[in-house]
Amino acid sequence: MRLRDIFDKRYRRMASGRDEAGRPLSSQVWHRFAHNPLSVASLVVIALFAAVAVLGYLITPDHTPDCNQQYLELASLPPGSKATFVYLDATQPPRRSMLHGWPLGCTAVPVVSCTVESDSVRIVPVSGAPYSVEARRVASVRERTFVLGTDNYGRDMLSMLMIGSRVSLSVGFIAIFIALVIGITLGAIAAYRGGWVDSVVMWFINVVWSIPTVLLVIAITFALGKGFWQVFVAVGLTMWVDIARVTRGQVLAAKEKEYVQAAQALGYGTGRVIVRHILPNIAGPVVVVAASNFASAILLEAGLSFLGIGVQPPTPSWGSMVKEYYGYILLDSAYMPLLPGLAIMLIVLAFMLLANGLRDALDVR
Repeated sequence: MRLRDIFDKRYRRMASGRDEAGRPLSSQVWHRFAHNPLSVASLVVIALFAAVAVLGYLITPDHTPDCNQQYLELASLPPGSKATFVYLDATQPPRRSMLHGWPLGCTAVPVVSCTVESDSVRIVPVSGAPYSVEARRVASVRERTFVLGTDNYGRDMLSMLMIGSRVSLSVGFIAIFIALVIGITLGAIAAYRGGWVDSVVMWFINVVWSIPTVLLVIAITFALGKGFWQVFVAVGLTMWVDIARVTRGQVLAAKEKEYVQAAQALGYGTGRVIVRHILPNIAGPVVVVAASNFASAILLEAGLSFLGIGVQPPTPSWGSMVKEYYGYILLDSAYMPLLPGLAIMLIVLAFMLLANGLRDALDVR
């Protein structure tokens, strides 16, 4: 009965999410986290990037698929440049797609000037000889501002950066999900079972640990092929080792606690003890490791795209943008490789600061 009393007193209190004084544990964690300015700022930055990635083509200046609308006449414009467009032969616009974008639906001609001449419009394009078109073909004339300029193909840099955030954040979320499933499963079973199971799992972890991460990712990518989803799987299959080691250490310490021994004495099965009694109490360290690995996953994806074995063109990716434009860093268009590099730096720094803030907030000492 003593074990049952211990179980009833401690575990039910922990399951209710309250400390010895009856205060909610979640409110204490949030209070400590909210009083860390760097952590809050990093969370805001991540939320902004996530909002841009989710809204996607609904908010990008260039809403065409992959933001691949090219204006060679406007190549390498500096940030803040403006251009006037004449839109010809407009058709019924297709249904808007937040995920995939939609075609322009007309011909956009960058012009120096256009004048109305009775039943026609005289167009002086940026490149080429002037010509006239029937007035009924002209849908509209609008001025457009390229906030971050254009690349060497005349594509809008801001739109490409905004859609590129989808790739980086998607790789992070999916890769960390795969890593959490594999790492928590192997680490928890190895620590709880012990014996030869622990020895085999630790041998496998050490083997994977001994292989350089980048080389392992490249090998898996070559095996699975180049592409959007292949990168997610390749990164996820290499990020689970840290999580497995942390989970194993935490479970080794937790399984000696009284509430776990009480659950075992009550006859609960292995799965229920691990899932319902141990994992909720070791979630803090695992979340911290997952947040830091999120930043590592973004860097890995950027490195793969820079090497040309990640997400393939024309899908915009921050790593592929750095690769494509790094030759301009010594020219007047140095902003082209610096902008995606700055975006990578900001999101990685934000996740590292978030991990540090979670570590401090979840520290019971």
